[in-house]
Formats: sequence, structure tokens, C-alpha cells
Amino acid sequence: MNRRVNPGILYGIAAYATWGLLPAFLKLLKPLPAPDILAHRILWSLLLLGILAAVLRHGPALRRIVATRKLILALTASSLLIGINWLVYIIAINNEQVAQASLGYFINPLVNVLLGTIVLRERLGRIEIVAVVLAAFGVAFLAWEEGGVPVIPLTLAFSFGLYGLVRKVTPVDAIDGLLVETAILALPSLAWLLFAGTSLAAGPAWPLLPASGLLTATPLILFAAAARRVRLTDLGLIQYIAPTLQLILAVAVYGEILAPAQWAAFALIWVALAIYAVGATLSARRAGVAIPD
Repeated sequence: MNRRVNPGILYGIAAYATWGLLPAFLKLLKPLPAPDILAHRILWSLLLLGILAAVLRHGPALRRIVATRKLILALTASSLLIGINWLVYIIAINNEQVAQASLGYFINPLVNVLLGTIVLRERLGRIEIVAVVLAAFGVAFLAWEEGGVPVIPLTLAFSFGLYGLVRKVTPVDAIDGLLVETAILALPSLAWLLFAGTSLAAGPAWPLLPASGLLTATPLILFAAAARRVRLTDLGLIQYIAPTLQLILAVAVYGEILAPAQWAAFALIWVALAIYAVGATLSARRAGVAIPD
């Protein structure tokens, strides 16, 4: 039997593996404050995407997007969501909270399940419902133990979940959509660097700054391509690659110490993800969908 793997799955794996190792790169930029790093990521991404779009001759498609009010509004919304996500993530890395950031991306697959079910009317089975409820208990327990809402994890989870939802329902190419998003964010980014940013003399070696654009644009292109090819709920099968790698970096490399309540919340969410993965796999097999080896 032909067991062809959906290319969207491969795009998703590549995207999440890159994101999982991204903290190691962002640590090298730490001499710069978070808003400066964000601005550089946006501007260098814009340059890279502009060159790529020119080489691939995407001019007509870009003109169509600019001339279509609904597309511009959708991409403006997605640009704001991804900008918030990037900024909060960089702040977490700069403040030695890689584990908190990873928790946000452990929660994110279950957020995608909720959004896919509520907004896109994707069918959710009993097993998936159990997974979502269990993850919600994990977040609630963490909030109770810490005496407040876990702002960083929830902001990362919902901002990226909503970003994926907007991009999934917006009929634009991955490169074109990201180019327009970064163009929307470019002017405020440039203004920040010119009037409020830190001198480059106080920052990292300059070759790292263009690399920030490459490591920003590439996984987002892969993610957008994946989101267009697979169900939003199916992304939950591979999304935990990134937070797993991030958590390994936080504990094994950067020496972050997690409180027992944090480990308990992680455990509940890991169990929820495992339950969801089993449920999604069984559902796919019943539907006759090929499962990657």
C-alpha cells in the first residue's frame, strides 16, 4: 500500500525543530534589548523575503494582495499577532525564562484544537476532548500555585494559535503572506531602531543580525506551508517538537530550575498531548489516512 507522507507534515517538522533550537541563537543576541532584537528580526526578514519574492517573480501575486482589502486586513491582523508572539518570546529568553516559553508552546497544540473546533468546525472526538480538559487543568493548577495567570505561556499559546488560524483561512502564498506581514511591521521597527534603539556597538557581532532574519523567515514559511496543507488539529501531532527541545535547553543547558508545581503542570500537559496524539492517530486510521512512519 502506498504510504505517502503529506508534505505539510514534513514542513511542520522542519519548522518546529528550528523553533525548538531558536533560544540558543537568541541568547547570542542578548546584549540587545528585546525590542531591538525584534526590530532586527523583522527588517532582516523583510530584506530576505523581498529578494526571494523577486527571484521567484511573485510581483503579480503581491500586487493582487495589496489591491485586495480583505487580504490586507487579514495580514495586518496576523502581523500584529506574530509581532506580539515574537516580542513576548524574546523577553522570556532574555529573562532566563526559556522553560516558561516552552510551556506556552506545549499549550499551543491544545489551543489549536480549540480554535479548529470552535472556529473551523473541525470535528473533535471524545479522546481529544479529554486531552483539552486535562491540559486546561494543568494550566489552572499552575495559575493557582503561582497565585496568578501564567502570562507568558498563555500569551505565546494564544497569539500563535490565532496567527495560525488567520493564516490558514487567508488564501495567500506562504512567502507572499509573510513578506506583507513583515512589510507592515517594518516601519515601526525602523522607527524604533532610529529613535530608541541601542547602538550596534553594544550589541552582538553584526553577522548575527542578518542570520536573525533567516532564522525568523524560514520556519514561518515552512509553518505557513504546513498550515495550508494539513488540518489545524493535526498540527498538534508535531507541535510539541519545539517546546520539548526548548525545555531540554532550559534545564540541561541553561540550568533553569522548575518548581514542583511547574513540573506537575508540565506532566498534565504532556499526558494531554499523548492522549490527543493517540486519539488523532486512531481517527486518521479509521478514516484511511496514511500515517507517517
